[in-house]
Formats: sequence, C-alpha cells, structure tokens
Amino acid sequence: QVQLVESGGDSVQAGGSLRLSCTAPGFTSNRCGMHWYRQAAGKQREWVSSIYISGASNYADSVKGRFTGSKDKAKDTVYLEMNSLKPEDTAMYFCKTDPTCTYCRATNCYRGDYWGQGTQVTVSS
Repeated sequence: QVQLVESGGDSVQAGGSLRLSCTAPGFTSNRCGMHWYRQAAGKQREWVSSIYISGASNYADSVKGRFTGSKDKAKDTVYLEMNSLKPEDTAMYFCKTDPTCTYCRATNCYRGDYWGQGTQVTVSS
C-alpha cells in the first residue's frame, strides 16, 4: 500500500500561517497530484484542495484566496501553504492520493485512494 506522511501542523493564532507537507516516502509519484482534506472535531471530513501535476489547483470556497497548494517535483512532496488562518480552520488535515495516478516503489505499483495519518492544525482567536 501507499503510505503518506503529513507534517507541519501546529497551534497558531488567528491570522497566522502554516505550511503543511505531504510525501510518500520511497514511492515515485512524479506525475501525480494530491488532494487535501480536513476534519474538524464532530464534523465530516471535507475536501480542501486538489493539486495537479500540471500546476493547476483548486480550492474549497472556504479557503480560496488564503490557501495555496504546490508540488516540489524534485522532492516529490506536496505542500499546502495556509495564510490568514481562522479558528474555523482548526481541524486534522489529511492528504490523499489521486486515484488516477500510479505510485510505485521498486517493482510494486499501486493505484487508489490512500490517506495519510493526518496533521493537526489548531487556530486560536
């Protein structure tokens, strides 16, 4: 299976910034994008952003203009830059593979929905 590792979550004041990272150690996914989701306590998981290998990206209305996704192809790492954070951004953030992409490690390749373990973002007012 594909294992994703997120990092960068922290506790910040409203108006602050964080940069989340997502990588799949050992896997080659240079031609793949990634999706970000978040889940606040007591709420359903919601889509936040999709970052495509073409460089295109799209965002949920709630984060549009504040969050920016990118991919460092050399590091095979996807980032979510979060600015002007609000208390309502508080959630566990997850990255998810693009199910149309193939992730390979050595001779093993996988395609499907794989999730990371999440990284917690807490924004205080």
